[in-house]
Amino acid sequence: MELIIDGAQIRGFCDADIDGLCRSFGDPKVTRMLREIPSPYTRTHAREWVEVTRDERPLRHFAIAKDCELIGGVGFKFQAGVYSHTAEIGYWLNEPYWGQGITTEVVRTMTAYAFDHFDLVRVFAQVFESNPASARVLEKVGYQLDGRLRKNVDKDGRLLDELVYSRLCDE
Repeated sequence: MELIIDGAQIRGFCDADIDGLCRSFGDPKVTRMLREIPSPYTRTHAREWVEVTRDERPLRHFAIAKDCELIGGVGFKFQAGVYSHTAEIGYWLNEPYWGQGITTEVVRTMTAYAFDHFDLVRVFAQVFESNPASARVLEKVGYQLDGRLRKNVDKDGRLLDELVYSRLCDE
């Protein structure tokens, strides 16, 4: 799959993204708002990620590129058992591209993709309280605030609240 939105390309990850992944996840301005990113992030991590995502059918994790350069990513973590009709969306974008509307269009497009390609009723995102820009992205594309998980995250030695947003397939 490949889509073009706001001059950015949404596509599967490839070997050419390895250096870009290392640059992105070596930037504390990017990683301070993310969960589950190894630190330090190495070429081995990047290679393993590209390999894992390359085998997905259908794709669940996507690179965001501009002028053939990796500038971000978006993906889904599917829930299991009684939560099987739910997926979590996660996304990141390199700092030079913040505030340009790219993330908003990516989240809008990929939420529609998830509902169209998977048996989902609900897509949700969890946002650190210290990331109001991400919360605003979700609100702009129709996600609603479900609640606040107080002191739910220990990020860099700081306990943070996490905001839970969701969107249902019929909204």
